[in-house]
Amino acid sequence: MDHRGAGVSALLEPWQRVLGSSPDALAAGRDVVDRYAEPQRRYHDRRHLAEVLHALPLVARGGDVPGPVVLAAYFHDAVYALTPGRDERRSADLAATVLAALGRPPAEVADVVRLVLLTTTHDPAPGDDPGSLLCDADLAVLGATPERYLQYAADVREEYGHVGDADFRRGRSAVLQTMLDRRRLFTTAAGRRLWEAPARQNLRVELDGLAAAPPP
Repeated sequence: MDHRGAGVSALLEPWQRVLGSSPDALAAGRDVVDRYAEPQRRYHDRRHLAEVLHALPLVARGGDVPGPVVLAAYFHDAVYALTPGRDERRSADLAATVLAALGRPPAEVADVVRLVLLTTTHDPAPGDDPGSLLCDADLAVLGATPERYLQYAADVREEYGHVGDADFRRGRSAVLQTMLDRRRLFTTAAGRRLWEAPARQNLRVELDGLAAAPPP
């Protein structure tokens, strides 16, 4: 499914199912969605948000996605300044502030914060079903068609356009190899069935391409 043309109204539908359609809830949702249209984003944009929201029911049992997981999907890249680790922390802080202002229960806010921070490592603990749902949905692009994966890889390179080719190849290759070294990329049964094999193939192809690239 192509999510490039996902509009704000469509992107807000899962948000409204969890938080309702009050003026305050809608204003907060629009602010979060607008963040995904910031100019520094090439991959971590509204298309990515739409793809994560689309992937969640695919890996959830019966397609039923818990509310905190839906909210964490919206907030997980809400702050994106190309500072890994810090971006997730700031996104989690934003989630805490916005959801508290909307009067959400403290336990729910804490769940969302925890889930957003989990996207720093994408390594949920055994039995962490909400964390597995979010992490698998966030990584679903790895198991996309080769064409979509190539676009994703190109978009990531564009996001890091300020990094020289040699440094980017070295850093990106390390990231790809770390992922390939994991026993499994996806922790839900559906995620493994849908995306594990194609993801590993896509990662190997990109890694081989980086290794074969001529020196600058």
